[in-house]
Amino acid sequence: MYQKGQRIEVALSDAAEHDKSFGRLADGIGVFVRDGKRGEKLAVGDTVEAEIVKVKKNYLEAEFTQLLAPSPSRIAPECSHFGNCGGCKWQHVSYDAQLRQKEKQVQDVLRHIGGFTNISLLPTLGATRIYGYRNKIEFSFSDKRFLLPDEIRQGTFAKPKDFAVGFHAPERYDKVIDIDRCHIATPTMNTALAVVKQFAVEKKLSAYSTETHQGLLRALIVRETLAGETMVNVITSWHDKSVMTDLSHELKNALGEKLLTVVNNITTRKSNVSFGEEEVVVSGDGVITETLGSYRFQISANSFFQTNTAQAERLYQTALRAARLSPDDVVYDLYCGTGSISIFISAHCKKVFGIELVESAVKDAEKNAARNGVQNCSFKLLDLKDVQKIWPELEAFGLPDVVITDPPRAGMHPNAVQTLLKLSPKRIIYVSCNAASLARDGKLMCESGMYQLEDVQPVDMFPHTNHIESIARFERR
Repeated sequence: MYQKGQRIEVALSDAAEHDKSFGRLADGIGVFVRDGKRGEKLAVGDTVEAEIVKVKKNYLEAEFTQLLAPSPSRIAPECSHFGNCGGCKWQHVSYDAQLRQKEKQVQDVLRHIGGFTNISLLPTLGATRIYGYRNKIEFSFSDKRFLLPDEIRQGTFAKPKDFAVGFHAPERYDKVIDIDRCHIATPTMNTALAVVKQFAVEKKLSAYSTETHQGLLRALIVRETLAGETMVNVITSWHDKSVMTDLSHELKNALGEKLLTVVNNITTRKSNVSFGEEEVVVSGDGVITETLGSYRFQISANSFFQTNTAQAERLYQTALRAARLSPDDVVYDLYCGTGSISIFISAHCKKVFGIELVESAVKDAEKNAARNGVQNCSFKLLDLKDVQKIWPELEAFGLPDVVITDPPRAGMHPNAVQTLLKLSPKRIIYVSCNAASLARDGKLMCESGMYQLEDVQPVDMFPHTNHIESIARFERR
């Protein structure tokens, strides 16, 4: 009935992965429509014309050709780079509509992957600041600037083709879109970007090439705390003391007292990595300090820290409320990282056992606890997949009343889920950055017959993107 190359009209009812949207035709067949080739972004509620590119048994794949009727939730994007840059892909959609879509996204995944029905899904906690919310931004250098469609059509180029600092074009790891201003970065971060870019051009510094593996400048990472403490970290292929000293002076002149430290990470790896094999502190102490609640956390150049500080505090407060801790509770914090959750909840329970697989994170967690005078937190380098090997350590500490688990995007290894089930706490709080992993792991927990999913609270940490955090509460039957 349907053929490749055929034009169809479809109303888009849902967002899908990989820059696609979903809708159904009058006969019920589903259609996945890809965003436009010229950077046109689709929105739920749009009615579009699209050209079929694949005919599958149960659905069609099509490419956008024309917008017939815009969605009521469409708005004008703030950023001039929108449509070309790979970030902030929902900037053309009102924030209320973004939150509704993210809530639906979590609900659909829990139902389809986890098999959960009658889900108690709480309204998404939106961000109080939807622009300038990041405390860390990472820009990449490249000797191949991504040429914009208008430049190619007109044949005029306002910037050099062989130098760029900004963000990688979608699916292009060799080319970078030269960014003038990032709207989710702070003004200080954008100032630092401008200073470094101007300095590099004036000094004729080379950008790293992913083809020849030559070039000095590889990445620029700027961190800024809520109090305004700023760190600039320049990743290079080698250390040039004179260049880094001069750049540090330029940054200090532009940023003033906000700039606490400039760091140079050096790497020889033939890949796009944002941390170095060696670190040189050019100025300052090499650290800045962020506050969450009443606790202070020291952040070095390569430390992990939630990239939206204000919303991270809301995330942790929500996890704390969901945990329903009592003063006598023993709590395990799985995948504890640098100990931020452990320390944040420490005053509400008897003791916390933070478990982590990255040695440097464990050391940072111990330092953070000592810095805050927290004495009821212990941190250990353990692999949750090997329950027999680590069980004596767990028994020695005391088995948990409550477990908080905050795994990476891939979720928990099935063996780690089995370790969690053997611990058999009365309550499990699963902090998730990927609803699909939460659904999969939650299904394993509930199919054991030991737990049931009580409620899920989405928390939006990243406005204008499709990413959503969730806090799920599982109670022992």
